[in-house]
Amino acid sequence: MNPADLKYSEDHEWIRLGDDDLEVGITDYAQSELGDITFIELPEAGKDLEAHDEIGVIESVKAASDVYAPISGTVSAVNKTLEDMPETINRDPYGDGWICKFVDFDEAALGKLMSAEEYEKFVATK
Repeated sequence: MNPADLKYSEDHEWIRLGDDDLEVGITDYAQSELGDITFIELPEAGKDLEAHDEIGVIESVKAASDVYAPISGTVSAVNKTLEDMPETINRDPYGDGWICKFVDFDEAALGKLMSAEEYEKFVATK
C-alpha cells in the first residue's frame, strides 16, 4: 500500500513535502519491478533540475533504470547511505530509501502529481 501523504509520478517516483523542502524516492512498485538493487548513481547537491530530467540511475540484478525528477527544483541533499547500501531502497522505499531532497521547487507542479489512490489505479493497469 502506498502512503497517502505522498504524491506520485507516472515514472514511479514519490514526493514527500517537508517544511521547506521535499524528499524524492522510488515507489514500492518500482523497486519490486527492479528486483534486488545493487547500485545507485545519486545526483549532485546543488544541481538544478527540470521536471523529467534524469536524477540518476538505479541498477539491479534484473536491469538498470533511470530515475527522473518528478518536478523542477534544486537538489539540496542526497542520501549518501545508498552509496554503500543501495538495497535500503528494497527494504524501505518510503523511509530510509529516499534518494534526494529538493529546495526551490515548483509548488504548482505538485498538483499535477497523483494521489496514492490515483497511483494505485495507475499501476493496476500495468
